[in-house]
Amino acid sequence: MFIKRLCIVSLFLLLHFPPPSLAQDASGQITVEEFLASLNFQEGKIELPGGIAALNLPETFRYLAPDDTERMLSQGWGNPGGYQTLGMILPAAVNPLGMDGWGVIITYEEDGHVNDDDAETIDYDALLSDMREAMNEANRERQDQGYDALTLVGWAEKPTYDKVSHKLYWAKELASDRASQNTLNYNIRLLGRKGVLVLNAVAGMEQIDTIKAEMQNVVAFSNFTPGNGYTDFNAATDQTAAYGIAALVAGGAAAKMGLFAKLFALLIAFKKLIVLGVIGIGVLLKKLFGRKQETQP
Repeated sequence: MFIKRLCIVSLFLLLHFPPPSLAQDASGQITVEEFLASLNFQEGKIELPGGIAALNLPETFRYLAPDDTERMLSQGWGNPGGYQTLGMILPAAVNPLGMDGWGVIITYEEDGHVNDDDAETIDYDALLSDMREAMNEANRERQDQGYDALTLVGWAEKPTYDKVSHKLYWAKELASDRASQNTLNYNIRLLGRKGVLVLNAVAGMEQIDTIKAEMQNVVAFSNFTPGNGYTDFNAATDQTAAYGIAALVAGGAAAKMGLFAKLFALLIAFKKLIVLGVIGIGVLLKKLFGRKQETQP
């Protein structure tokens, strides 16, 4: 079993949590097989909690509901508890606790309808440069407090937006000072009527070929339920998000009153490390909105 670890990052603070032993619970030590048997892996058509979206799983994938996802992330992968998810997608043929185990964590951000007008005009190379600079800015604060610097190596897969299905996907390669290998951060965003369905793959960089292929399947079988899709937006009654496609890629959180209001997720380092944090967000916002103003007539 490969132990997964989690760090929580804010703009000012990084906390490391030592991973607990697998399957340490009130009844004592149990085996990997017993732990997996205690989970309710679901198959086929799945309506996610709240009815906002649904999965039409092929035989090659399984689903865990939020309670079992919490157990997988905490007891199975050694992360602290307290996640709020809509569940988790796992490959059926892979042991999630093995070296090649991976999964897709599902969440939903109801920050309003995201305008996709900027999708075709984004300079992703320039955006990557801004993201690197923002990360470097935050690294100085982290290193001052004795924590590892994080490096955005580059796009593992350049952002692609399907204007017909309103699905956005991209992947980043990241590194940390003491990690023996780089980490893959693969993101899918489904734009909906009132918010964004977030699908984040937790995997190691050595799995990139598998993840790239499989995430195309995930894109295909994940959809909003009737009435909640992008084209169901009603300008008279529905809220519009304060950010567009570029901000989704850069930060993945809502901007309110000119500032990102929520933490955004990076899946980083030591193979299955989840990092929640704000990475130089002030610097990045200044660059994003500054460039926009410069290009206006």
